[in-house]
Amino acid sequence: MDNRLKNKNPNNPDVWTAIQHLQKAIAAGGVDQKLLALIHLRASQINGCSACVYASVAGGKKAGDTDERLHSVATWREAPFYTDAERAALALAEAATRLQDGAQGVTDEIWEEVNAHFTEEQIGAINLEIALTNFFNRINRTIKEPAGKTWG
Repeated sequence: MDNRLKNKNPNNPDVWTAIQHLQKAIAAGGVDQKLLALIHLRASQINGCSACVYASVAGGKKAGDTDERLHSVATWREAPFYTDAERAALALAEAATRLQDGAQGVTDEIWEEVNAHFTEEQIGAINLEIALTNFFNRINRTIKEPAGKTWG
């Protein structure tokens, strides 16, 4: 796959500054980095973003997560490796990522389960991670960013 956009450093540094501020806000939300990597990985799998799948596996390993958990996140409902809180966050990530015509989206049940496990600050960070992941997935799919690179 050939990358359509060769210059990833456009002359507008405000874009990269804004992304860094979003990443800092996510990090300040008090959510375990392993969970953020799982959220990033699951949304990226759904969106078919190979670059982000690759980067989120690397990020999960760097945060101390295991191969079995990283390899099984696509089947988190059936796999025994995740806590109830992680399952709630993954359900939210899937529902928020799969917004499409006629899709149910985030149900009250999903939202209540997330609220049972996380503070509002943590939920804000999780939602921002989901949104930022979907943002990067769409850019990377558009420009055909290849897997094999990690950022940051």
